[in-house]
Amino acid sequence: MEFRQSIYDNAKNITDGCMGHEEAFCTAACPMHTDVKKYVRQIGEGDVDGALETIREKLFLPNTLGRICAHPCEVDCRRNTEFNEALSVAALKRYAAEKADDKAKWDYEVKSATGKKVAIIGAGPAGAQAAIDLRKAGHDVVIYEKLEVVGGMMRVGIPEYRLPREVIDFEYSYLEDLGVKFRMGVEIGKDVSFSSLQADFDAVIVANGAHLGGMPPVTGSDADGVMHAVDYLKEISLTHASENAGKKVAVIGGGDVAMDCARSSWRIGADEVSLISLESLEELPASQQEIDESQEEEVAFLNSWATDEILKDENGRVRGLMLKNVLSVFDKDGNFAPAFGDERKEIEVDTVIFATGQRVQDVTDGAVEQSGGGRYVVDKDTLATSVPNVFVAGDASGTVIVVQAMAHGQKAAKSVDRFLNQVDLAEKRNFKYEYSFQTRLDVPLPKGTENLPRTSGNHRPADERKRDFKAVDLGYNEEQAKSEAGRCLQCECKLCMDECLMMNDYGECPQDIFAEFLEKGGIEPIVPYSCNVCGGCSHVCPNDYPIGETFMAMRKDFILENDGKSPMEGHKAIEMHQMLGFSKLFTTKAKGGK
Repeated sequence: MEFRQSIYDNAKNITDGCMGHEEAFCTAACPMHTDVKKYVRQIGEGDVDGALETIREKLFLPNTLGRICAHPCEVDCRRNTEFNEALSVAALKRYAAEKADDKAKWDYEVKSATGKKVAIIGAGPAGAQAAIDLRKAGHDVVIYEKLEVVGGMMRVGIPEYRLPREVIDFEYSYLEDLGVKFRMGVEIGKDVSFSSLQADFDAVIVANGAHLGGMPPVTGSDADGVMHAVDYLKEISLTHASENAGKKVAVIGGGDVAMDCARSSWRIGADEVSLISLESLEELPASQQEIDESQEEEVAFLNSWATDEILKDENGRVRGLMLKNVLSVFDKDGNFAPAFGDERKEIEVDTVIFATGQRVQDVTDGAVEQSGGGRYVVDKDTLATSVPNVFVAGDASGTVIVVQAMAHGQKAAKSVDRFLNQVDLAEKRNFKYEYSFQTRLDVPLPKGTENLPRTSGNHRPADERKRDFKAVDLGYNEEQAKSEAGRCLQCECKLCMDECLMMNDYGECPQDIFAEFLEKGGIEPIVPYSCNVCGGCSHVCPNDYPIGETFMAMRKDFILENDGKSPMEGHKAIEMHQMLGFSKLFTTKAKGGK
């Protein structure tokens, strides 16, 4: 039947604007779209096994990410935006992994063999995620890694006191269990040519990390004792030492990598550690946790200073730094444009570490074009290159944190699978949901919401931990985890569904009901007739959608279409009751009445 146009208009407005299926802020911010509020709720309920299962639906590195993720989810957490006290999402993820991760429960299902072969360059998180997805799709996958250990920059760029190596090895064992093959200690472009990979495999994913460090043009940077953060952290990660480091270490930079270098310096025997940054303390790009822990370990912060010159002794060894004061880091338009003053200061150091950016080394022998920082030129949606069977993921395509690299690995794997199956790379593919996106969720805070402080974890004392590589953060105990999980606001827009029992019988939110109405061009009469038009749904709806009014209009149109009668089968008894109630058989009249 045809309904009046206003009903279709209302249905479309509700369908387009309803936020019932909008993701929570944390899930939308996560490039891998982990269902944060679900697993946090499960932890709070004591269902740690269920929480770990929810996490592993998206992530094969729950314990790793629980320790080192830059957690964009926490940045967008409502507790952060409203109270500046984000939910400790990463720590809760780690808690679930430590308590419940069990190889016997991992998902080992692999589709039937396709006969297609894919080569992946790099065993970092991007390459590993791509390998998992392609192997589960039935393709043969081989990872080529120039190091003798898995994990990529996670392994040699993140210090062991933040990420124990046994955690990486345990979680990476999933790949071998799935049947992914590894060729360790093999450098593409040196031991094996890139062209031979193209010839021997149906597709290639380039996922080598940003392993090259660049030196800024500072006078004296050729002195003995000057190193780049990438090489410094790699050496320390593999050997717990640095052959060229002295006792007085200066780290140049203000990001997390700089903090890692400074804190690692204590652990290999430094007597003095300084961190020199262009930015003021308030402007530092490093995470607040890294800044706090560095300060606890007595790293000396020299903020708003720049390196003017590296001073050498008679043997060509670093003997000091000449610094100049920084007036501002950015111009009025927000562009990086440091301005310097006339003040100068000399400090005594014997080692200088530059933590000022990283580059990607070309492993394709020029076959794939590179841009700034060595990142390969790719289609931003599909990660395809101009070379037909070559795709890129991770740092090599522009990501900067582990969970972003994993999302790119997944995106590249989808493209490769389509390529191998001769399906258009972009057709019917919603790229919005393959990375972080902006949720449309806009709801008021739940009534009675309190500003609850973030639950602190358990950290070893600074004076004890700064001299070894054992884990600094010992994680949550059960009481702390449940307390922290209890801070979650469970952000969603289902206010009308809490108010109305009826609609819960026909969908998860009004969008389900009205989208189906528009798609089918009709609706079962039971739906609008179940509404008692109380107005409660519209009253609590953030957008005041006329849900009850629209149901009532549908009922009126049903009656008009049905010769003035209700279309509901059960209503015939009511009609009979009304008809008999006015018949001569069942009515009487007073004596003398007319």
